[in-house]
Amino acid sequence: MSDELLACLAALGGFLVGALAMAAMRGGPDRRERPADDEAERTLPAGVASVLAVLPSSAVVLDREDRVLRASSAARAFGLVRGEELVPAELRAMARRVRMDGEIRESEIEVPGRKFGEESTSFAVRVAPLGPHGQVLVLAEDQTERRRVEAVRRDFVANVSHELKTPVGALHLLAETVQDAADDPEAVKRFAGRMQHEAARLTHLVQDLITLSRIQGGEPIPNPGPVSVDEAVHEAIDRCNTRAAAKDITLVAGGVEGLRIFGDEDLLVTALRNLIDNAIAYSPEHTRVVVSARQVGDVVEISVSDQGIGIPESAQKRIFERFFRVDAARSRATGGTGLGLAIVKHVAVAHGGEVTVWSKEGSGSTFTLRLPAHAAVPEPRPSSPMEAAT
Repeated sequence: MSDELLACLAALGGFLVGALAMAAMRGGPDRRERPADDEAERTLPAGVASVLAVLPSSAVVLDREDRVLRASSAARAFGLVRGEELVPAELRAMARRVRMDGEIRESEIEVPGRKFGEESTSFAVRVAPLGPHGQVLVLAEDQTERRRVEAVRRDFVANVSHELKTPVGALHLLAETVQDAADDPEAVKRFAGRMQHEAARLTHLVQDLITLSRIQGGEPIPNPGPVSVDEAVHEAIDRCNTRAAAKDITLVAGGVEGLRIFGDEDLLVTALRNLIDNAIAYSPEHTRVVVSARQVGDVVEISVSDQGIGIPESAQKRIFERFFRVDAARSRATGGTGLGLAIVKHVAVAHGGEVTVWSKEGSGSTFTLRLPAHAAVPEPRPSSPMEAAT
């Protein structure tokens, strides 16, 4: 339970004690002469409702019969309260124990989704007594997002460790092999080439991690400015030409000329390079990868289309997750780090845009970056192929 919740609870408790004391002073003689009024027991002192309304957590006040006297809108929205009933049996049991001994209790509970297939919600709960009439305050803080973030962090660390261990272990074995084959120049040359490949893979992974850490924090781009889409596309294609040439894949730039976005050129080039590299890795030899741009209203759309193997529909919602691979064996064989599409997504978000995918197995894929346009006067031009260097 956060310090903010503890402070709110203390303030609410003090308010209630003061209000009850004032009520006792005003009606002293009459109160002594008659039994406790049931209606008074079910009535909160003036102002308590306002305090409950501003609490950051879901708040519920129960009477001595476990009926709900007051519930915040969040408590009802999460399904903790239905009508005058506190739904989770665990919370009702905690309330009874608190009412008996007057001790504050804390716990964590899971509340099932209200619809079929809906995920459950995790709550950190705190139950405390209120006043002399058996009233109990229940505070529940939604922990679902925090737990999800923690799970993502654990998975990320585990995946990074695995991805780093693979090339480092390979380099270690190759170094031992080279040492044993010192008298065989051909073997040394062959193993040295493998060492260069693993070292390059390690370098790419580290660079991708640096890039991802730079942009995923949600911070604004430091020095945004007008970026020429033409120049970014040509730069990205130029960086991918060697890999395309190795598979005899043609890289084609087309679409509308003169478009500009407002952002960071290096980040845009990085995103496009990752999309093009991905298209090359998952395309057969002797095919084409087309990069085209157009403007739709205030948005510039940059699409990268391939004639590759396509992505199963079941995997399309997850492909922008870090380290997610549709085909892990193929990704490792092509040297992928599993971070490329995650970087693309975060670059799009950092520019106030988005990235989408269309794909059909056996027919290829099209990834589209949609980014806010900078003032420009686009002029159509015919597509001009940029052949991969041979």
